[in-house]
Amino acid sequence: MGERKGQNKYYPPDYDPKKGGLNKFLGTHALRERARKIDQGIIIIRFEMPYNIWCDGCKNHIGMGVRYNAEKTRVGNYYTTPIYQFRMKCHLCDNHFEIKTDPANLDYVIMSGARRQENRWDPLQNEQIVPETKETQKKLFDDPMYKLEHQTKDAQAGDDAKPALEKLYMRNTDVWKDNYEANSMLRAQFRKTKKELKLSEDQDKKLLIKSSLDISLLPETDQDRQMATLMTLQSRSAKDREDEKRLDLLIKPALPSSTITSFGGVKRQKLLSNKLSVEELGIKKKKTTVNKLIDYSSSSSDD
Repeated sequence: MGERKGQNKYYPPDYDPKKGGLNKFLGTHALRERARKIDQGIIIIRFEMPYNIWCDGCKNHIGMGVRYNAEKTRVGNYYTTPIYQFRMKCHLCDNHFEIKTDPANLDYVIMSGARRQENRWDPLQNEQIVPETKETQKKLFDDPMYKLEHQTKDAQAGDDAKPALEKLYMRNTDVWKDNYEANSMLRAQFRKTKKELKLSEDQDKKLLIKSSLDISLLPETDQDRQMATLMTLQSRSAKDREDEKRLDLLIKPALPSSTITSFGGVKRQKLLSNKLSVEELGIKKKKTTVNKLIDYSSSSSDD
């Protein structure tokens, strides 16, 4: 855009580039009326009142932020920082007041024509950040213990300010919320929910096909999970009862005898206490048990 600025100006037919720029050719300043006193070191600027004041001429209150056309003059330096003074006319009377910058204290000082409205407070009580003084900076540099204590206090102040900062962050989020960001978050959540619903629907279809059913399944709940767990435990108990019946058939004597109760009771309890299943016994153990039973029956008959 900078290269097109010259095209937006009117150059008269008698303009000679050798004489310099357009302002120099016309004998004017680039700031026009704002530079009418530039030969005196004064330039007209738009000045905004830094705080509330009382005008000494009309005794009226002038609020912070009221703007004036002020004469800006450089009156000195604070080290390498220039000090400026502003002179302006009250908009309610003919009184003029002058205000000067104070770089040492980062403030403005009223020189004449007005007085400041005193409503100051300690910035530390308002939880504001206060720049360190020269003495404090020197002490931080020279004294390691003071520096450690200062850092500890700063860390504690930061922890104390976290709840207030979170409240301000939430307030800013509500006030300055971004509709595009909110829409993006909502769409991302919608896509995630859509994927979960599709996955659940596919699982329900597989279950219905496996069970040869044509019904609509309701969403799974905690109560359903508890019932499924209980049914699993009951099914395991049924299997255990089935194994127990098989053991009873295996241990049952092939021939009737008077010692069926003692043999069946003792052997059965022993096998059940050892938790032997049909597979663990095997065919070999079956034959061994039957042979022992036959031998025991024969000995009982002889007696």
